[in-house]
Amino acid sequence: MSAALKLRAGRRTVEINRPDKVLFPDDGLTKADLAEYYRSAARAMLPHLRGRPLMLERHPDGIGDEGFMQKDVPDHFPDWVHTAELPKENGSVTHTLCDDTATLLYLADQASITPHRWLAKADRPDCPDRLVFDLDPPGNDFAPVRQAAGLLHDLLDELRLPSALMTTGSRGLHVLVPLDRRAPFDDVRAFAREAAELLAARHPDRLTTEPRKDARRGRLYLDVQRNAYAQTAVAPYAVRALPGAPIATPLAWSELDEPDLTARRWTLTTIGNRLDDTPWHDSLRRGRSLAPARRRLARLGDDE
Repeated sequence: MSAALKLRAGRRTVEINRPDKVLFPDDGLTKADLAEYYRSAARAMLPHLRGRPLMLERHPDGIGDEGFMQKDVPDHFPDWVHTAELPKENGSVTHTLCDDTATLLYLADQASITPHRWLAKADRPDCPDRLVFDLDPPGNDFAPVRQAAGLLHDLLDELRLPSALMTTGSRGLHVLVPLDRRAPFDDVRAFAREAAELLAARHPDRLTTEPRKDARRGRLYLDVQRNAYAQTAVAPYAVRALPGAPIATPLAWSELDEPDLTARRWTLTTIGNRLDDTPWHDSLRRGRSLAPARRRLARLGDDE
């Protein structure tokens, strides 16, 4: 068994046990590779993680095995890892918070390949500061996803809402809108659903809000179901537990037109200097109220 790899993170040194353990067998990528990536990504990634409850996707035996999702913090986690106890039906869950590089490395040591984050922060868990539209292709062609994202961007511009674009590292794209944390989840999801319904009504041959797959008839589903209490979305710059180690990667809107864009365009081994210059800049910095956008959306619906 190989000696533990010790990585410095601020004032802490985090041990990566069994660093040679292969987590991505088709690619030969090890736990050490995962930890080194997360250390290099921490500066770009942590602003999107701090204060947010996490659901951890863990694969102790590598992605060839099923792995598991973990919400509750295990007893063996060190006490310097921040946590938040939040209510659920008939009880509570104590979630991990990833507020610093040391925690990100510790999670890598636990073979937590992918952190999935809440759309709200732990100090106000009922009121999200992110709204997300989840766009997955109806088949193998990625072009409908790019087209849907562009149409959604145009609608959000009409509503005077800033938006940001991200590959999920899995199948599709996420479009995110920053919120001011005043509206509860039910109101946010209702707004997202109404916006999706308007867009689908404008493009009924391409888009649908029909949740039943057999009713979509090849159209792209505008999914807003993640906008709910305790639901999660993959974190920006997270590695996905898939062959090739693809990464959920923030994009500039101008990149939407690139023909080689896919959900898995960037990977652990190709992400490179994209970590040094996030394309989002200030687009998610200031959260917006949904009240003016809701009034504009109602007027658009009346006009159509």
